[in-house]
Amino acid sequence: MSLFPRPMKVVREKAPPKKPAVTVIVTLYDYARFVEACLDSIAAQTQANIELVVVDDGSKDGGLSVVESWLGRNEARFAGHRLIAHTANMGLSYARNTAFLQATADRVFVMDADNMLYPRAIERCMAAMGDAGAAGAYTQLEFFGERTGLGDADFWSRERFKPKNYVDAMALVSKDAWRKVGGYAQLIANGWEDYDFWCKFVEHELECAFVPEVLCRYRVHGTSMSNTETNPNAGALILQMSIRHPWLDLS
Repeated sequence: MSLFPRPMKVVREKAPPKKPAVTVIVTLYDYARFVEACLDSIAAQTQANIELVVVDDGSKDGGLSVVESWLGRNEARFAGHRLIAHTANMGLSYARNTAFLQATADRVFVMDADNMLYPRAIERCMAAMGDAGAAGAYTQLEFFGERTGLGDADFWSRERFKPKNYVDAMALVSKDAWRKVGGYAQLIANGWEDYDFWCKFVEHELECAFVPEVLCRYRVHGTSMSNTETNPNAGALILQMSIRHPWLDLS
């Protein structure tokens, strides 16, 4: 994880009057048509004292302006907020690490701009993480959009990670744990950053609590990263992941 100065600018910010209970980070790249629904779902959370950090990773579709306008109408719904713009597209891992660095809470909920939450998602993850003394918490996924159904989330297990990733990035994470594992790595091709991140949790003997409720919503569409980048680069990613984490069985 690079801590060197980042090519970014602060577009809009409001400091929280006290330390927030949780920071929700949203990474945005060319999802102007989806980001308001994402932000609306965060604003509707039952969890109190939320800070919002949005990082635009060089969008070309006006997404930055959409978020800036939305914050102008909704900033009172958050304890504080910060809108960051990368001055060049740096990739998902870099954008998430920027967002974590900007977060002031000890716990960070990770979102991509095309996804959504049900109202109790963050509150339930906060409770589960605290009760378990875990490094993070996650829920079951609901797919919506071009495909519907449920995700593969299950209880945390090193064995379950061996053949594939089954925990989405849409999760609550301790900022200390993010720092301990070195943040998100930039792989040779986008798409498996989340898998790599959770593998590093396993290797550092960190565990996350599973909330067996459908509380997070993953939008499936033609420009989803799983469709545009992950599948075409699967061979190269399998090789890299096998080198980085030899205990995996991806054959």
